[in-house]
Amino acid sequence: MSDADSQKRAAGEAAAALVESGMVVGLGTGSTAAWFVKALGARQLDVTCVCTSEATAELARSLGMKLAELGESAEIDLTVDGADEIGPGLSLIKGGGAALLREKLVWEASKRCVVIADAAKRVPVLGGFPLPIEVVAFGHKTTALRICDALAECDIGVAPRLRLKDGQPVRTDGGNLIYDAACGRIAEPAMLAVALKSVTGVVDHGLFLDLADQALVGAPEGVLTLEP
Repeated sequence: MSDADSQKRAAGEAAAALVESGMVVGLGTGSTAAWFVKALGARQLDVTCVCTSEATAELARSLGMKLAELGESAEIDLTVDGADEIGPGLSLIKGGGAALLREKLVWEASKRCVVIADAAKRVPVLGGFPLPIEVVAFGHKTTALRICDALAECDIGVAPRLRLKDGQPVRTDGGNLIYDAACGRIAEPAMLAVALKSVTGVVDHGLFLDLADQALVGAPEGVLTLEP
């Protein structure tokens, strides 16, 4: 197992220790979140889980965990999810796994959100990881031009690129498309978040701001706890 995988596993296991029987728990998506799901499943607690993707739901079902759709159960007590970047104040970029819309819906329905990651995900400023932007498929090329304008308003002079896999556009669980913007540096994430959200055709974006209550980061010296 690589150092990064060991750090992801340690962070996931530390987050699983936060869960208590009777909770409603949001399950994130991605390689780090999968370690959390496995560790939580091993504890065999009486919890109800709300999943942020079909892939996570499949993993949770294979572990015998009880699932509910968002809105079917009580308010989510705790959501644990990974991130592609963790910046100042626990500002995040998410969506590398193309699940950002469902992730954000679950995060915003949660009393508490904990982000888990390996040490390499901590950055002094967001933007090194390309920012995912989820758009409706209809007219997406026109939407991409409008995204360019929104980026330019924030002094980011890049064009978003349609995410492909095996030569075909990547489809989210909701049937939408993903554009990635290699911003390089996002000086004012809040301004960019507003600009992108105002574009007709943009469903949501991977900037998760003022949502994480705590971060558990696996590092060579152990799991670090970060607060906003």
